[in-house]
Amino acid sequence: MKKLCHYISEYMAVLVLAASLLALAFPSVLQPIPTKTINYLLGVIMFGMGLTLNLNDFKIVFSRPKDIIIGCVAQFTVMPLLAWVLAKAFQLDEALALGVVLVGCCPGGTASNVITYLAKGDLALSVGMTGISTLLAPLLTPLLTWMLAGKSIDVDVAGMLLSILLVVILPIVAGIIVNGLWPSFTEKAKVYLPAFSSVAIAFTVAIVISANASKLLAGGLIIIIVVMLHNLFGLGLGYLIGRLLGLADPKKSAISIEVGMQNSGLASSLATIHFAAYPMATIPGAIFSVWHNISGAIVARIYSRKMDKNKIT
Repeated sequence: MKKLCHYISEYMAVLVLAASLLALAFPSVLQPIPTKTINYLLGVIMFGMGLTLNLNDFKIVFSRPKDIIIGCVAQFTVMPLLAWVLAKAFQLDEALALGVVLVGCCPGGTASNVITYLAKGDLALSVGMTGISTLLAPLLTPLLTWMLAGKSIDVDVAGMLLSILLVVILPIVAGIIVNGLWPSFTEKAKVYLPAFSSVAIAFTVAIVISANASKLLAGGLIIIIVVMLHNLFGLGLGYLIGRLLGLADPKKSAISIEVGMQNSGLASSLATIHFAAYPMATIPGAIFSVWHNISGAIVARIYSRKMDKNKIT
């Protein structure tokens, strides 16, 4: 069983890609599953990650706020500017350009925490960055979208905060409490958690693709390329920033993943609610939701192997 779990987490990228292709080929299989199921899946994953943490991890992070400030500044400068540059460079039409910019202006998503965990990065830093960027998003997401795309939006502040509380904070706190009360149980469970998270992410991606299959097929090759470049440049620049500042490898991995992976579900929701006149604006968020999990699985494996290699040497 342990060997099977090792292979599942080791080849997560293959698993996610296979789930993506199957969901795109047979979307009707998973379409009856409501997309809100994703929140429950993420909540369970976050609980599992909480089992690997203790309060000390967060004390260390918040006693060194510089790392979180670096990450959040990178989050709200690198991705919005990249989005604007790519939209101009590829001469996207107004609706698609708006969708790309909207993705870039959103905070980090909960998927980044899962990928950081699988990458053996600084999970406490990743969770801290997600929380702070989400708190800043009600102000910065509309402001940056207006500055870069010339469009005004309203962000549901209470809804965003409630979502991050229910999906991220509470499950992690519950996991930390269980870890503190029953450490022997959590020690045994840790072996299986990466594999469980990998399967849950693959299932999440399949649900997203099934719900957006027609939009994904209608998006065209150019927008897919733009979304891929947006994510990959974000991951690369996030890592470069950590390297230039001389941060340790776990922190570099966390910042890279946090910067490169956006709350693209929020971007699609905002596009649907506020830009009904631009229906194609929802497509970049839908594509990003799929692609960043595939690229995340790949970088998680790369960063994880690098971390293991550094331990040996």
